[in-house]
Amino acid sequence: MPKSKGPQIDEKALSKKYRTSVTRLIRAWKSGRSDMEIAARAGIDLTTLRQIKTDIELAHRKLRLDKKKEALAKSQASLQRQIFLRPLL
Repeated sequence: MPKSKGPQIDEKALSKKYRTSVTRLIRAWKSGRSDMEIAARAGIDLTTLRQIKTDIELAHRKLRLDKKKEALAKSQASLQRQIFLRPLL
């Protein structure tokens, strides 16, 4: 069964911000190309490429943190419910 993917980063907004195809850059990173090679092929500056990479990493880190907070809140809510239903244990 394929794994369900949650909310993803907004590649269109990043593409518009940096005026390049971020989807194509991500595919190049996944295929194992170096930053220098990607920058040369895409025709963008290496510092811009690294800024795009940083923005993507921060977006993924924020998504993971939000999921972690949500899971923690859910587990604490269920624990409080158990304590409320069985106060004498």
